[in-house]
Amino acid sequence: MLAACGHKIPEHFWEKNELPNIYPDYTNVTVPINMAPLTFQIDGKADDVVARLSVDKDEVICGGPQIQPDADDWRRLAETAAKGDSIKVELYVEKDGSWTRFKPFNIYVSPDSIDSYISYRLIPPSYVTYEELTINQRCLENYDESVIYDNMLCTEGAKGQCINCHNYQQYNPERMQFHARQNMGGTIIAYDGDVKKINMRNDSILSAGVYPTWHPWLPLIVYSTNMTGQIFHSVNPNKIEVFDSESDLIAYDVQKNEITNIENDPAEMECFPFWAPDGKTLYYCSAHFEYSDTVTDKGKEFVARTQEAKYNLYKKSFNPETLQFGPRELVFAADSIDKSATLPRVSPDGRYLMFTLAKYGVFHIWHHDAELWIMDLQTGVARNMEEINSPDTESYHSWSSNGRWVMFSSRRYDANYTRPFIAHVDANGRGSKPFELPCANPDHHRQLLKSYNVPEFMRGPVAIKPQKFADVLKQEATPVKYVNKLSR
Repeated sequence: MLAACGHKIPEHFWEKNELPNIYPDYTNVTVPINMAPLTFQIDGKADDVVARLSVDKDEVICGGPQIQPDADDWRRLAETAAKGDSIKVELYVEKDGSWTRFKPFNIYVSPDSIDSYISYRLIPPSYVTYEELTINQRCLENYDESVIYDNMLCTEGAKGQCINCHNYQQYNPERMQFHARQNMGGTIIAYDGDVKKINMRNDSILSAGVYPTWHPWLPLIVYSTNMTGQIFHSVNPNKIEVFDSESDLIAYDVQKNEITNIENDPAEMECFPFWAPDGKTLYYCSAHFEYSDTVTDKGKEFVARTQEAKYNLYKKSFNPETLQFGPRELVFAADSIDKSATLPRVSPDGRYLMFTLAKYGVFHIWHHDAELWIMDLQTGVARNMEEINSPDTESYHSWSSNGRWVMFSSRRYDANYTRPFIAHVDANGRGSKPFELPCANPDHHRQLLKSYNVPEFMRGPVAIKPQKFADVLKQEATPVKYVNKLSR
């Protein structure tokens, strides 16, 4: 079989025993069987380009400034011919009237599928125009993208708004939540068609809920509550430091609209909770930090001592019948190696715990030294995921529902913009070479000038329209009721 797009393989060319310099770098990556076509371009000067994608005798030939395989041709190669094998890519580049054939590379096609949708915030890297952000969703099987909520729908001139922390119960787009801050602020919770706005501020808790995690099946969300600040460096390469001067853990019953404290030790700063898939264990990170007896401004003192903040990983047992938590247990002592660990995320089979590790602090997306680590929860052994890390930032990450793929934010290309990368993870916890989220235009991300923030997998799209969320946000929020403990 042969498919072509008006281009043909040149008859005369030079051979070069080097891989081509392409963007995005898709050389020898592993992709899901149901992934949209990988498009790419020569990263440099070229008068013309022709590519042959082949599996045995089945081949597709396409060319031009950008290599953009037809969706049907790609699906035929990936889902039929190359399943569990690979697509061979031969690239011919014309420059100054001479053709060169580069060393062929493979695109390996895993039989492991991936969830059909992801969602993320798109946010400009500016604290002047930060309001111009959206929560978007994207189909991984094609390039379709749509807006879940547009922050500007509830922004009124000087009265700005910010949205963050979208999260789902077990990848279910019908059970989600996100926060709105400042103008018309509140927590939006969508639960099986019902959308409501909650005011979680209460005198008995530190702040409204911030970083969420849904229980796998109960109508229960655990949040961290955070007194968050930020500083802008003048010479530090990390540019910005986002920090918590205080933080606790709370639990919220979606159906009863009740809230309670889980952890609120003033000397501990708990953050980034995450439920294990068994629903009986809650993971989180926490840093021990004691203020001086004479402190009058915690934020100011924390800024002066920010590099002392070393977060360790902990867990708490949980009884789904009584809704009660047990005492905390240490999982990974990052401070013992002079590091700080955050963002614990457990694989769907409960086998592996992935987290980020950096020199200090909790908001590692701004730290150039942040790397992904993985712990085997059966053996307790943790290691650097060198096979998927880069010389720059790797931060927020999430597991696919089948546990065979991980998506994470990386700044490996330019050190400024976070973009989503995906890597296969095998049964032994080893990752493959990551690949950047494919787009119809392979240069899309470099032209976008926005960061992808909090990438999350979903089983399907959110059907609620942006205006529906805006209408609910414009209503008065329902205040939560504080209780000493939750009950069934």
